[in-house]
Amino acid sequence: MVTAAAHRSSTLRDLGLLIARVVLGVVFAAHGAQKFWQFGLGATSQNFAGMGVPMPELAAPVVAALELIGGIALVLGLLTPWAGILLAIDMLVAAVLVHASAGIFVDGGGWELVGALGAGALALAAAGAGRISLDHAILGRRSGRRSARA
Repeated sequence: MVTAAAHRSSTLRDLGLLIARVVLGVVFAAHGAQKFWQFGLGATSQNFAGMGVPMPELAAPVVAALELIGGIALVLGLLTPWAGILLAIDMLVAAVLVHASAGIFVDGGGWELVGALGAGALALAAAGAGRISLDHAILGRRSGRRSARA
């Protein structure tokens, strides 16, 4: 039997995960879209080369697609653990290759933003999408049927 306090706690957790997914997902998707359509992949590749990113012609479209698609996946709560892990790795690489040498603060080019985004993405990968998500709508029902059969 689920108590009222447990239900409130579960609902609050799901709302918190939804808000975190949507905010982080929008930020990631915006950065991916920016690389595709505002800067363009050519300029993004040149930027990456200037920052010392290896294979910038390959890295630019991969990073842009990961951030755009991964951000949308977070918003929808779709494949959340995978999206979260891949986006956390993306931010770790950005921190190490580009931002770590500039210190912490973003206004000086530091790792503050990529650190926060990466930590949030990793937290979502660990916690999951919550009940207000496509992951739950698709996988939650399937896992519930397995439990009923067992």
